[in-house]
Amino acid sequence: YLTIRKATKTESNLMLQIKQYIHDGRLDNAIALCKNNNSPLARMLEKGLKRIGRPIKDIEAAIENIGKLEVSKLEKNIGILGIIAGIAPMLGFVGTIIGVITIFHDVSIKGAIEIGTISGGLYTKMITSATGLIVGIIAYVLYHILNNMVERIILRMETDSIEFIDLLEEPGK
Repeated sequence: YLTIRKATKTESNLMLQIKQYIHDGRLDNAIALCKNNNSPLARMLEKGLKRIGRPIKDIEAAIENIGKLEVSKLEKNIGILGIIAGIAPMLGFVGTIIGVITIFHDVSIKGAIEIGTISGGLYTKMITSATGLIVGIIAYVLYHILNNMVERIILRMETDSIEFIDLLEEPGK
């Protein structure tokens, strides 16, 4: 979450400043700005800025490669939440089975069905089911929230990198 949150707090005017530096011919300032801005977009733009003078395809490829690495960092642990969301209800169901087994075991030992005999197993059954569902639901919601945050960051990175390439392809540059 912290990695994703940090990535969303990029300077909103980063591209504007980069554009201005490029138009003014101050490439070193643009590179320094990217180095000081610790964000996925800044790292992508820095790689592109360092490649200025090479063919556009090389610049695009470098930006794309850095973009893939940055996306990988953002998505690094999100899959774990998806696994937890899927497994937690199943573990709750295992607890339910254990609770039922406990009930049958206790009844077989006592030889009679009494409320006290079955209540312990029912308690185990209900607590494990509820816990599994609660954990699963929370993990599911968090998984999708974080996934949506990453998707928005990716869209912004793609949009800004296209804008950067367009800037480099402007006539007179």
